[in-house]
Amino acid sequence: MELKITVYQKTNNKRIGKLLRESFSDMYSSRFLAKQLAIRDIKAQYRQSFLGIIWAFITPLSTALVWIILSNSGTLSLTDTGVPYPVFVFSGTLLWSIVIDAINAPMLNTNGARGILSKINFPKEALILSGVYKLISNSLIKIVLLLFFLIVYKVGLHSSILLFPLAFLAIIFFGTTIGLFITPLGMLYNDVGKIVSLGLSFLMYATPVVYVIPKSGLLKTLMEINPLTPLLLTTRNLLFGQHIEYLAYYFGLLAACIPLFFIGLVFYRISIPIIVERMSA
Repeated sequence: MELKITVYQKTNNKRIGKLLRESFSDMYSSRFLAKQLAIRDIKAQYRQSFLGIIWAFITPLSTALVWIILSNSGTLSLTDTGVPYPVFVFSGTLLWSIVIDAINAPMLNTNGARGILSKINFPKEALILSGVYKLISNSLIKIVLLLFFLIVYKVGLHSSILLFPLAFLAIIFFGTTIGLFITPLGMLYNDVGKIVSLGLSFLMYATPVVYVIPKSGLLKTLMEINPLTPLLLTTRNLLFGQHIEYLAYYFGLLAACIPLFFIGLVFYRISIPIIVERMSA
């Protein structure tokens, strides 16, 4: 079989269109590599763990449990959610964990490959694709548990649930887009990852994750401005068959993500080789 020959030379290529085409071409050609990297990481993730795959949903379960206890004990008085509160809060914390994982996946995957980035030449886009594969694999486990919750609490299934997978992929697309811009900075400065984690922890309380949007006040304004609100609300409402709010905001957000994703890919493609060269110096 004739091997592909690539010639590297110093150029000053600023044509974004060409860079974008090369990025998509490398992503397509590295599908098998991305799959193997994802399988390797998933196996390593649970290899020396006693609880194994249970860790995939311990975090959303534990967070949901805290809010369920606070609600049932009367410590907090929460507005009616339209579905049993345990289902509402677990679905919110589960979807929120997927948002966080999607934002962090490009940075974690690229940082985790530091050891081979400077030694082996391969399409860096494989790391992005590998992160998406792992995210979908881990998220499917959580979604199965969520469906179990719906059955246990006798929440009726509606035809809108058929659109749930598309909304789920939209969350991954949004998070990956944000992650592409964060990754190069996160590789240069460890503080970036800590700042992102801290910021997302605070942002959770300005998103209708464990309670509905208030009818008035500053928190209502913050939640309605927050771009994560329509993403989470639309996905959850499709699951429960409830009325979908902020639909225009939702589609506007996804439309804005498309050019941002392209720009993020170009930014990632240009910056990662420079950062790898700097790490190797």
